[in-house]
Amino acid sequence: MAGSMTAMKKELRKKIRGVLSDLSEAAVATQTANATKTLLSMPEYKAASRISVYLSMPSGEISTSEVVRDALQQGKKVFIPYTYKLSAPSDGQPKSIMDMVELHSVTDFESLERDSWGIPTPRRDSISSRANSFGSQGLTEGTESGAAGDNSGLDVIVMPGMAFDSQFGRLGHGKGFYDYFLHRCHKSSGMPFRVGLSLTEQLLPPNESVPTDTSDVRLDALVTGDGELRRAEK
Repeated sequence: MAGSMTAMKKELRKKIRGVLSDLSEAAVATQTANATKTLLSMPEYKAASRISVYLSMPSGEISTSEVVRDALQQGKKVFIPYTYKLSAPSDGQPKSIMDMVELHSVTDFESLERDSWGIPTPRRDSISSRANSFGSQGLTEGTESGAAGDNSGLDVIVMPGMAFDSQFGRLGHGKGFYDYFLHRCHKSSGMPFRVGLSLTEQLLPPNESVPTDTSDVRLDALVTGDGELRRAEK
């Protein structure tokens, strides 16, 4: 079953990748503007003091640049992904995991260098000076962040994905970074409000769904590139 699930996810990623390759920069820019306007008007976003935002690739997904800028200008604490390898993973731990580390300012954001995916990423030598969302200062490379401190947790996490469905399922890029990060949140500081950003081409038809298993975490809300906000029933 696990093998067939992996194969189904891989096939769907391939299909969506093909659809996105035909999408123009202008179309992505228009959908980004629509989705950003909707996200910034959400009460959960407005009330959040601690927010995690993915930093977008140059193409093929909703850009989060204006979300990051707005959140910083509103005085929110903004945390962005940083992935690293664990030196000695224990049972149940992946080889590489993701932490959310604090972004200090718009200038800091603009100075980030792009990784091999074209995603703006904090430099390794800057990590020790950045708080992470679990409440500790920096992280020890190779070791998973420990228990949450008092000033910890996230109110909202803005999540990327390859594909989404109308049941709030999400297909990532296959590394499992977000699902494992949310598993750690659930154990320590509490689960944040989870909102996905989707180009309309990434949302599957109502009769189709993302292949999911018990480790896949569903969203609380989905904002699409036509500006529509969908909410999961409580």
